[in-house]
Amino acid sequence: MKPFARIVAIAVTILLISGCSLFGEKDPERDPLDLVDFDSAVRVEQLWSTSVGAGVGRSAPALKPYFADGRIWTADYKGRIEAVDAQSGRRLKLFDTEFELSAGPAVFGNRVMVGTFNGQIVVLDRESGEVQWRAQLSSEILAAPELRDGIIMVRCIDGRVFGLNAETGIRLWVYDRSVPLLTLRGNSPLSTRAGQLFVGHDDGTVTALRQSDGNLLWEQRVSVPEGRTQLDRLADIDGPMAIVGLDLYSVSRHGRVASLALDSGRLLWSKELASHSGLTVSRTQLALADTSDKVWVLDRRSGGTLWENDQLLRRKLSRPVFHGDFVVVADVEGYLHWMDSNSGEFAARKRASGNPPAAAPLVVGDTLYLLDNNGKLSAWRLGAAS
Repeated sequence: MKPFARIVAIAVTILLISGCSLFGEKDPERDPLDLVDFDSAVRVEQLWSTSVGAGVGRSAPALKPYFADGRIWTADYKGRIEAVDAQSGRRLKLFDTEFELSAGPAVFGNRVMVGTFNGQIVVLDRESGEVQWRAQLSSEILAAPELRDGIIMVRCIDGRVFGLNAETGIRLWVYDRSVPLLTLRGNSPLSTRAGQLFVGHDDGTVTALRQSDGNLLWEQRVSVPEGRTQLDRLADIDGPMAIVGLDLYSVSRHGRVASLALDSGRLLWSKELASHSGLTVSRTQLALADTSDKVWVLDRRSGGTLWENDQLLRRKLSRPVFHGDFVVVADVEGYLHWMDSNSGEFAARKRASGNPPAAAPLVVGDTLYLLDNNGKLSAWRLGAAS
């Protein structure tokens, strides 16, 4: 076949695969479900909205809002770091840096920490924005750094986790784990508890490391990569894990959500569910959105299903979060959806933006904050029942 004919054949094949949606007609098996009408059960008020930079680019959801001491900190991919008053949205700090940012910000004490596309961790003074130090690591950073007991812990996309002296940036230890040939772009944020560091890996394994020296304490496979192709075998743990009491909760892209014992990694329960956005836990409830965008709430103690909502399928949902007595997700069209945490029924809906969310909503007290991928930050508060 001649090159031109081959190009035409490929183009025709793409058109056939794409179906009628290219010509304005709906494909019920591919397009997002239309939103259903309902009577609002609770009032939701927008408190404010403001622009906080150029957006997250290809860093979503690793560039996400961070709350510290009454301020919401954000960063954009061009290197702008900003702090706004959580109550009013008024700008309090603005640092224009020279870095192309890929993760963060994380704020601990007087430090603001971010990661870059070229694998640097950068630590800035929280008040002046001056760089205290920066360290070159092995590859791109796609999860915010963590600081505990004088050690900054950073994860890189090549599977390495580093422990750095918080004052100097000197490397204290490195834990190296191989990465599958094909993985999703992203890394699960690091979790810490009682001198231990918990890491969700791209091969579906969770490991516990000792924070002081990076030594492996235990590992547990949450999901076993299976299938005929590398795409079928994707088992990434990319979204946030959760720790409640003595239990750790994790979910993988391949299809398993599990509860593990913190001290040993022993599997307490598991359930066949796939998600790449992670999970959220509140009291006895665990919420996640699966790969088809069905929202699930499970009993975190047993893994039993409390309810599921399939009315937002294919709407590219954020990780669900708890906001008062409701579970909230943001979708690709910028809508926020509040669902009753006990029944899964819709209680409220607001359009926060015309753009997809940069990350899951951030809940602080009774206020919910949403950053879209174009740099719009908005604040929302629940009111009385309608």
